[in-house]
Amino acid sequence: MLHKFMRSCALFSTVGAAVPARSLMTALVASLSFLPMMLATGRGAGGGTVMKYMTGTARVRMLLICLAAGCLALLLAPAEALAHGVAAGDKGYIQEITGVNLIPFAYLGAKHMVTGYDHLLFLLGIIFFLYRMKDIGVYVTLFAVGHSTTLILGVLTRVSVSSYLIDAIIGLSVVYKALDNLGAFQKWFGFQPNVKAATLIFGFFHGFGLATKILDFEVSPDGLISNLVAFNVGVEIGQLLALSTILIAMSYWRRTSSFTRHAYTANVAIMAAGFVLMGYQLAGFFIVDT
Repeated sequence: MLHKFMRSCALFSTVGAAVPARSLMTALVASLSFLPMMLATGRGAGGGTVMKYMTGTARVRMLLICLAAGCLALLLAPAEALAHGVAAGDKGYIQEITGVNLIPFAYLGAKHMVTGYDHLLFLLGIIFFLYRMKDIGVYVTLFAVGHSTTLILGVLTRVSVSSYLIDAIIGLSVVYKALDNLGAFQKWFGFQPNVKAATLIFGFFHGFGLATKILDFEVSPDGLISNLVAFNVGVEIGQLLALSTILIAMSYWRRTSSFTRHAYTANVAIMAAGFVLMGYQLAGFFIVDT
């Protein structure tokens, strides 16, 4: 076992010379997504058993596979694939127009949410074990209130914070919700965080992330308030469209026996994606910004 691990370390040291530092750092952070495999069987937020035992050898093998896959994926993927920013065409168009432009801003808001995999992963984590529309409505409303508030305030006050740091926190929110679904907080710390409060708080950060994207537009101050409202309405429309699609897919999946069998795997995958996003943005913050 030891000699296999040492051989793998030598392999990664060789790969590390060729892999860009940002990609390697991202892959290392992504490997943290397999921490829950150390946990014993537990129950998730929806009452379903989602934890499973894994042997020590299987854990190490899965960790090494994660590191190798992370490095390979980050080498092959373009930098823009993990950076949910502003499309060059959209940015150029917004910079050229002035005055009130409700439809273009509403379209951009909807597009940003529908293509915003970080926001969608968080929403997926929120509704994963929610079955009643009333509960879904409460959590989605909290999330909407949170991101709408900081979206408008962030742009109007023009608070300047590194987009890398904000996006890393958004990645952390995805990790948090997946861990919550896996029952990790009860197992590790013996308590359950207030999910509603966490949804609102992370909603604030998601809205702040949206504000940084609008500030990237360098929007004309002429008609700014109206355009901001239109952008926010577009975000909510995009969120409803995306949420409807997720709910339809989840409703079909929950009717099958595979939902119970693969709920654990799905949440580990969500968490792994959150770690990848968080690692990539933190690497950008420490390597690119500095």
